[in-house]
Amino acid sequence: MNRYKIIKYTSEHYQRWNDFVANAKNATFLFHRDFMEYHSDRFQDFSLLVFDEKENLKAIFPANVSENKIYSHQGLTYGGIVIDSSLKLEKFIPIYSDILRFLNENNIETVSFKLIPSFYCLQPSEELNYVLFLSEAKLIRRDALSTIDLKHQFKIDPKRVRCVNRSKKIGLEIKKETYFTNFWTEVLAPNLDSKHETKPVHTHLEMKLLQEKFPNQIVQYNVYENDKILAGATLFIDKKTVHVQYSSTIGDKNQHAALDYLFHYLITTVYVDYDFFDFGISNENQGKNINQGLQYWKETFGARTFTQDFYEVETKNFVKLKSVLI
Repeated sequence: MNRYKIIKYTSEHYQRWNDFVANAKNATFLFHRDFMEYHSDRFQDFSLLVFDEKENLKAIFPANVSENKIYSHQGLTYGGIVIDSSLKLEKFIPIYSDILRFLNENNIETVSFKLIPSFYCLQPSEELNYVLFLSEAKLIRRDALSTIDLKHQFKIDPKRVRCVNRSKKIGLEIKKETYFTNFWTEVLAPNLDSKHETKPVHTHLEMKLLQEKFPNQIVQYNVYENDKILAGATLFIDKKTVHVQYSSTIGDKNQHAALDYLFHYLITTVYVDYDFFDFGISNENQGKNINQGLQYWKETFGARTFTQDFYEVETKNFVKLKSVLI
């Protein structure tokens, strides 16, 4: 018999879900239902809530289903099983086991996890990493994230500083803005189309909608020369961490070092009191290749490497967790 009650998320759980996210040790605003549901037409939600025998909510699992597979979550940058700081490992193991069992009983064959990078977590939060090992999950991908640890001394390359100083002499202007149209239509979308024949994951209208729901977490900075936009960056901010969701500049080159100027300002002035500044990945081909030039550029700001792991586990492997605790 299961030790925990697993139920699928419905709109009735909206407030309880969001309250749990707000107090979890390994969650960000991406797990808030208002963020998750902006693209509900693209993903069939299969999020789960885990209750103990006293109806206390002990964990949540943001997820979607496709055919007979569960993903955590294809519409989010990261996922996993969200818990609060009071939950100990001995309780987490049966929670994970019962989630696998529940999915197995519902004819789900596999679960794919994209783990939340550790710097987003308020406390050590690698319980899931451990139980994935116990259940013989397969590592299917590993990305390299370029992140600055702002709590400790880091060095910006002198070449980058010289570029910034040139930009200052030109008189470029940095603006924090609440609309995204200029950056999307004049910089980001044309660049992605010309270089990669792709589009941003979000439209500028979707980003505006999200920004209205999360005005303190989603911000846009643009660089102008005489009212002409040269570059910009869309930032996702959560508690102690700044993440670069999008950044781009006009044309093939960093004109007038506009991006250098912008990121130097963000790192050394605006977000200097935060813990981490995450540029994100420079990976291609499911983590197997690195854009060397992009990686180098990020590292000249003092960024170094964290990793994000992607796992797949068969739900039938819940039986492998029966005798872990001795």
